[in-house]
Amino acid sequence: MVGLIDTEDESAEWILPAEPGAVRVARHDVRDTLRAWRLQPSVEDMAMLLVSELVTNSLTYAPGPIGMRLEMRSLPDQEEVLLVEISDQRPEAPVVQREPGPEDERGRGLQLVASSARRWGTRRGKTGKTVWFELPLHG
Repeated sequence: MVGLIDTEDESAEWILPAEPGAVRVARHDVRDTLRAWRLQPSVEDMAMLLVSELVTNSLTYAPGPIGMRLEMRSLPDQEEVLLVEISDQRPEAPVVQREPGPEDERGRGLQLVASSARRWGTRRGKTGKTVWFELPLHG
């Protein structure tokens, strides 16, 4: 794992190997970084949950390493948000699937992101895609 935390710019980036332990490592990196930035525990908890879901999706459906990026941003309306980006090498955008049944083991991750984030989306890159979401830092 390669990690860089730049506290001056309030951003952090990692490349995670596509290995089963990547989800645990991602959660720990998010937790440690957001604690260093002194964000509210509720933001930390939600970010860790949503990152877990997206890194799990990348491990399940995409080959190769997984990129993870965190950034605190001030929006034009003065709202402050945490931007989280998870990138992988699969170019197809994920799809929010039908309502999963009570016995279904999959199909809830993107619904959780969609219902919990301020905004979320995807964008294509040169070699894959990035799924991103924003969490409000206050309120």
